[in-house]
Amino acid sequence: MAARPDPDLRHLDVAAFAAASGERSGEWPTAGFTRLPASPAESDAAPDPVVAWRVTGRMAAIAGAGVQPQLRIEAGADLVLQCQRCLQPLPLAVRADRRIGFVEGEDAAAALDAESDDDVLALAPVLDVHALVEDELLLALPLVPRHDVCPDPPRLRDPDDDAVASALNPFAVLAALKRGAPPN
Repeated sequence: MAARPDPDLRHLDVAAFAAASGERSGEWPTAGFTRLPASPAESDAAPDPVVAWRVTGRMAAIAGAGVQPQLRIEAGADLVLQCQRCLQPLPLAVRADRRIGFVEGEDAAAALDAESDDDVLALAPVLDVHALVEDELLLALPLVPRHDVCPDPPRLRDPDDDAVASALNPFAVLAALKRGAPPN
């Protein structure tokens, strides 16, 4: 049996990959994804964070379009975001799992996408799986990343700073002048 050629994942022929029931998986460093939030390493000895991914292709029935190419994209990464409540680092496991059907033409894709539970896109001659994995992880990110319970909530005001704040407050100086008191 002859070995099947290894598909170029930056220029994947979706129709051929799906017809061959192709499957590929691996890991890519997060540094190669320009739009994902950067994850600082805990130490110089810590390995660079990676995106683990798997893409499988098959021919599948799409309601209203018959049997068409379909990809399943699974991806995951452990990222460190910034909590929008306490502004501290927020370790977050981001996971994506999506099926995408492909049909001929943008109009058909738009019509079928509205009716389907899975995404439906227009079949392009080539598809960049790396960019698609990044897109899916971005869609899986929370809109507002935050801890369930912040480890060290920010303090809005330090009571010990009242004297300093009032001395620097120009309105406090004006109020003192209005009362006839000497300014600080």
